[in-house]
Amino acid sequence: MCGIVGILGSEDSPYYTLLALHAIQHRGHEGVGIAWFENGTILPERRVGLVSDLAKKFPKVKSHVAIGHVHYSTTGRSEARNLQPFVINGMNLKLAVCHNGNIVNFLSLRRMRENEGSVFTTDSDTEVIPHLIASSKGDIVARIKTALSMVKGAYSLVMMTQDSLIAVRDPWGFRPLVLGKFRNLKNAYIVASETCALDIVDSEFIREIEPGEILVISRDKIYSERLKPADKRECIFELIYFSRPDSHIFGVDVWSVRIMLGRILAQEQPADADIVVPVPDSGLFSSIGYSEESKIPFAYGLVRNHYIGRTFIEPSAKERISEVSIKLNPIKGVVSGKRVVLVDDSIVRGTTSRKIVKMLKDAGAREVHLRISSPPIRYPCYYGIDTPSEGELIASSHSIEEIRNFIGCDSLGYISVDGMLKAVKLVDSSADGFCTACFTGRYPVPPEDAEFIKQLRLFRDDI
Repeated sequence: MCGIVGILGSEDSPYYTLLALHAIQHRGHEGVGIAWFENGTILPERRVGLVSDLAKKFPKVKSHVAIGHVHYSTTGRSEARNLQPFVINGMNLKLAVCHNGNIVNFLSLRRMRENEGSVFTTDSDTEVIPHLIASSKGDIVARIKTALSMVKGAYSLVMMTQDSLIAVRDPWGFRPLVLGKFRNLKNAYIVASETCALDIVDSEFIREIEPGEILVISRDKIYSERLKPADKRECIFELIYFSRPDSHIFGVDVWSVRIMLGRILAQEQPADADIVVPVPDSGLFSSIGYSEESKIPFAYGLVRNHYIGRTFIEPSAKERISEVSIKLNPIKGVVSGKRVVLVDDSIVRGTTSRKIVKMLKDAGAREVHLRISSPPIRYPCYYGIDTPSEGELIASSHSIEEIRNFIGCDSLGYISVDGMLKAVKLVDSSADGFCTACFTGRYPVPPEDAEFIKQLRLFRDDI
């Protein structure tokens, strides 16, 4: 995952971009970057670390347009050279690009461009996009359409030229992208990964960028072009885990889907217990739904240290393991002597769940019944979420009973794929077209490049 923001129409666009990036910091905390237009050129500023690390030393600049990115590695290592935006300051083209997603044929595209003289300076899949645009002909929209006609995979993009902000979403709509308008500024607009970024800069949500849409915003007009259509396949994991619960994406409120997931989970996987305890914060809303449906009292049995980042997206396995006990601590008076239903959003490797169950039992819990508001993750994601290679996904090679035994809980239950999709439908009957590849193995855009899969696996094994 990554998070992207673009703003046009305010002389303080760089400042507002940084502020909006703060709101989507959860989408990546390995690095941050921003670009703006000043004195006839596009200027970038990038830094490894958090948005606050960049903001502390960010120059006081004015620009009517800016874009920004928070980085989380899926393709390309977590290094300063891979941070976005990628910038072109050519004689005939000035362009900055930010990307959220994964391009599954980027190695073949990169090889093609290198054979025609392009020079790459990173190992990021995103870098092929500005190279393809620069080598195309016509106006900027024609260039983008030509470039993206060659690209396969997931891409939500924000781009800027000296006089326009451009938002693009791939024809499958894998990753979210929304449009907002500043309430107190005339003709000032924001595009961002989630609506929580709009709220922090006092902008009203207008609509989502449609799958396959190229939206161009300039000072005097807004218009759209279309890429070749495809079957919509929005990432269901955005609703289960990754997006902030106060965001509205894919036509639904994220928090309401998570509560409904908990309700369906309680119907499918009941437990005889005294309290329902969430794994904070990822299991919070699903545990509320589970408690409401089961009539088992909800209780905070684990306290989270909010100054520790998301365990799931730490760049090394060593950090994942060491930070579990730093991040969470049980409340002994709540869980001691109790039969606990522990609710979380997913199990990836199983190591984190194992430590949490042990924490609760060490704190005196009589029983721990683990309930998961997503189906077993059996397959890697190629579209921008860092679910590891199959060998690291515990559900790819172990039965539910084997997973339960490894984790050490008294019982283990997952929501079904049908139950998961039903939960979204119950929130919005028109909601459909979701990607479930990490659960089912049915990939909407199969990687055609075996070398891409090999490189992705090597990278993930390395971290």
